[in-house]
This record gives sequence, structure tokens and C-alpha cells, in this order.
Amino acid sequence: MTIGASSGHGSNGGEASRGRSDHARAATPAPAEPEKCATAICRGNYAVVTVPDVTLADLASFTPARPALTGEPRGVGVVGLPTNLVASASEQRMSGRILDFDVTVRFVPAGFVFDYGDGSTRRSSTAGVSWSRAGQASFTPTATSHVYTKPGTYAVRVTVLYAPSVDFGSGVWRPVDGYVRATSGGYDVRVVEVHTALVDRTCLENPSGPGC
Repeated sequence: MTIGASSGHGSNGGEASRGRSDHARAATPAPAEPEKCATAICRGNYAVVTVPDVTLADLASFTPARPALTGEPRGVGVVGLPTNLVASASEQRMSGRILDFDVTVRFVPAGFVFDYGDGSTRRSSTAGVSWSRAGQASFTPTATSHVYTKPGTYAVRVTVLYAPSVDFGSGVWRPVDGYVRATSGGYDVRVVEVHTALVDRTCLENPSGPGC
């Protein structure tokens, strides 16, 4: 009788254990299905590419056009009076490749250095403007004019300081430190002395008069 009672108690314990195990399995949530991905970004088979930092050395194959230079009076100056010099330069863009990337390079005039040919230079933020456009009388000072003290012929030049920037196709311009320089050809200014005198008759009326 004791053996039978012990056997019956063991059977009931086994059934209770199996019941608890089945309940535990039923209570464990099923693993969540992975979210569906419609783009390549979340599939893990892409690479992030960053554009390179560009220096002036990388722009060696991109050369802005040389500026133009003219003056007033055209090709002539007068000792002791301002000679007006006017440069011409504009924004330029060109396409190419830098470090295996397609790129557009932009050059924007940021400064002008005038070399007047007599040892004098001037840096200006403007390219200069004609007397008439500035609303000034001839032989008056401008931001880019120069007064010569001796007669002679002077080769004048202007160097444009271009501020470069690059766009790798995103529409965002990334500035490049420094300037790219472009220098004009020589513009000769013949400087002369002018003497005045009070006369009672013109040179047509008196060809041998002073200054005729």
C-alpha cells in the first residue's frame, strides 16, 4: 500500500511539471518579424562616401581667364594728374574632376592688385570705374587711379584675386582657403608733361606762339 501511494504521488507531480512547461512555452512571445525595407540604405549593402577637402593645389588644372585692363585717358597720362585705371573681371565656373570626383569650380573676384609700372602698387576691392560712370570730372582721383611724377612709358598690370569654391553636385558651394591669381597683360601708359601759358591768340592765329 505504501508503495502504491508513493507511485501515485509521483505520477501527479509529473503531470503538474509538464503543465507548467507547456504554460511557459505558451507565454513566451514569438520573435518579431524584421521590418520590411524599401530602400538600399537599410539593407546593409551600401557605403557612405564623403567628399574630399580641397586645397589650392588640387585646383592647379583649373585656371581663370586673365583680366582686361584699360585706362583714362586711353594709353596716356599727365605728370602730376591722376591717370584712371579700370580692370574687368567676372565670376567664372568650370567643370572637371578632383580626386576622382566630378566637380564644378567657381572663381569669384575678391580683390584687385594694381601694379602701376613705376614701383607703386595698390590693392583695391573694386575693379575701378570710368570717370563718366562715377559722375566725376576727368583727371580726378578714383579708387584705382595713380599719379605719375615723371614722364615716360609705364607697363601697367592688374592681378585679380579669385576666391575659389567647389560644388560636388549637391548644390552646396564649399569654399577653398586662399586665392587663385590671374594677371593681365601689360597695358602701356605714356605719361607726358603738360605746360600751360596765357596767350592772346590761338595757335591757328599765331602758329609761332608759346606752346604751338
